Amino acid sequence: MKLDGKTAVVTGGASGIGRAVANTLAQAGARVWIGDIDERGGEAAAAEARAAGRDVRAARLDVTDLDSIAAFRERALADGGQVDIIANVAGWGRIEPFVQNAPDFWRKVVDLNLLGPVAVTHAFLGPMIERQSGKVVVVASDAGRVGSMGETVYSGAKGGAIAFAKSLAREVARYRINVNCVCPGPTDTPLLRAVPEKHQEAFVRVTPMRRLARPEEIADAVLFFASGRSDFVTGQVLSVSGGLTMAG
Repeated sequence: MKLDGKTAVVTGGASGIGRAVANTLAQAGARVWIGDIDERGGEAAAAEARAAGRDVRAARLDVTDLDSIAAFRERALADGGQVDIIANVAGWGRIEPFVQNAPDFWRKVVDLNLLGPVAVTHAFLGPMIERQSGKVVVVASDAGRVGSMGETVYSGAKGGAIAFAKSLAREVARYRINVNCVCPGPTDTPLLRAVPEKHQEAFVRVTPMRRLARPEEIADAVLFFASGRSDFVTGQVLSVSGGLTMAG
């Protein structure tokens, strides 16, 4: 799966799944712009990729701030003239019983996991429609497909992101733009490693393959949806969870 001559933007590319996605798309030949609120982490990820011979740049991006998104968009478009692939990976959550959630927590979860992909996609979609080509990938979560105890609002936000991807896919199919969704199960990232060890062990125990996903395995699914191999695939949701969720 080659992406030679393509430019991709990857939100949340400083670490975890986003970093793996940026590296995977760049290894396939794309020029990649990492956008992350962790500016130093983004620059470090880009520098590491360039040292390996990949074309990766980074800029600060807060997906909850429209001005930040606009500035990131201008940098990415000024550099390459167009963006062919949008990979919405940035997200955040915390395991906590719903009754203990504060309203500020709800807003942060929804802003990052639902409105972030909405706003970033909106910022880059216009030129894709004009030239009638493009790939949009939303990285949601299996929590959004089947629910997850202790992640109620997160599950709702990710479920919204899935529905957003499906609906947008219908709207822009006439412009030859593909919109698809990747739903990871529990994945070995810094965010997951921050949860109590008993929760990590529980995730492994309930996964039929008895391990966590590797970020690179999620990135491979994103690569498929970003490549020409998926030109007749749109509005689809691909679970990468080691068999944890098998619901339709």
